[in-house]
Amino acid sequence: MESTTIDKAEVSPTPALGRGLTFAMALAAGLAVANIYYNQPMLGIMEKDLPGGITGLVPTATQLGYAVGLFALVPLGDLIERRRLIVIQFLVLAAALVVAAVAPSAGLLLVASLLLGVASTVAQQIVPFAAHLASPEKRGATVGTVMSGLLCGILFSRTLSGFVAAHEGWRAMFWLGVPLALGAGALMAFTLPRSQPDTRESYVSLMISLVHLWREFGELRLAAVTQALLFGAFTAFWSILALYLQEPRFGQGAEVAGLFGIVGAVGILAAPIAGRFADKRGPHKVIVAGTILTVVSWVIFGLWASIIGLVVGCILLDFAVQSVLVSNQHIVYALRPEARARFNTIFMGSMFLGGAGGAAAATAAWGAGGWTAVSLLGIGFAVVATTLQLATICKGR
Repeated sequence: MESTTIDKAEVSPTPALGRGLTFAMALAAGLAVANIYYNQPMLGIMEKDLPGGITGLVPTATQLGYAVGLFALVPLGDLIERRRLIVIQFLVLAAALVVAAVAPSAGLLLVASLLLGVASTVAQQIVPFAAHLASPEKRGATVGTVMSGLLCGILFSRTLSGFVAAHEGWRAMFWLGVPLALGAGALMAFTLPRSQPDTRESYVSLMISLVHLWREFGELRLAAVTQALLFGAFTAFWSILALYLQEPRFGQGAEVAGLFGIVGAVGILAAPIAGRFADKRGPHKVIVAGTILTVVSWVIFGLWASIIGLVVGCILLDFAVQSVLVSNQHIVYALRPEARARFNTIFMGSMFLGGAGGAAAATAAWGAGGWTAVSLLGIGFAVVATTLQLATICKGR
């Protein structure tokens, strides 16, 4: 199905995307996505406070909610004025944080976590908007900068929540998230330019078009499946890390688990570097290298059972996954400019479905075979991603 786009004469010229606005969007994206990772270092504390056997599914519920929000809400970026949509989602996010903070049971916490995931997809309204505002020759670097902010949110959220939970309890972290979400919404309200919708199609038509876009673009399918597998491997590590560190061999709690966010922050360097490399030489080499490096990181996790081994593997894993993410986005956003929000929906939705699957599979693997089983799971995800990329390269030749 071909998009019905607005006549170019009716669309105002695209505002220039300056450095200040780029960093504001990076900050807001990071504050938004942080909300789906607060729970990971706090998982052990939450399980003690809300027993019942289902609290361990909180990371899965959050990732699943994010995937649902990507498919249900992100396509609206092609249909509704983007600034207004972004501000509204931040308000909903703040409300969801309040529900999580007051949840009296594990069941309600799961529901709140699902809602948090849905609302946090405002980050994925911001990323394609940045690509839309950027000039073509700087799009990779711009997306890389915004993704650096998003990565900061992913990693430092764990450090912050681990510290807050260890000293004030897990509910305090969700209460702290409320003013952070409201502040990010205010920042976007005052800095973002107004946008014109890129299509006049109905919401139902937009949703149907997702199927057609998936069928039409093989590069989109490859990028989406590759990123889903790698993010499954990524989420498997972060979902189980706090539980692994609580074992007698380490004897560490939420605060130390959160400090691994700082360790993984080295991966922040990958986003802008990968974006610039993709602008100059193309993204495919970065993607293959990143999938192979993900395999290496999980081999290290499995064989080097020490804090140092976890640190080294964490740095490699974050660097690899973020490099592939930015490179795949470079490919996806160039396919059809007027449908960027929908391409982002398919790509990021697939990625977070992979993340939800990785979290659930890692929880099951942990129960069945401990860290060894989790490591084999991570290796398996990464090997499949590498095989898909190499097979495509060989087929192209």
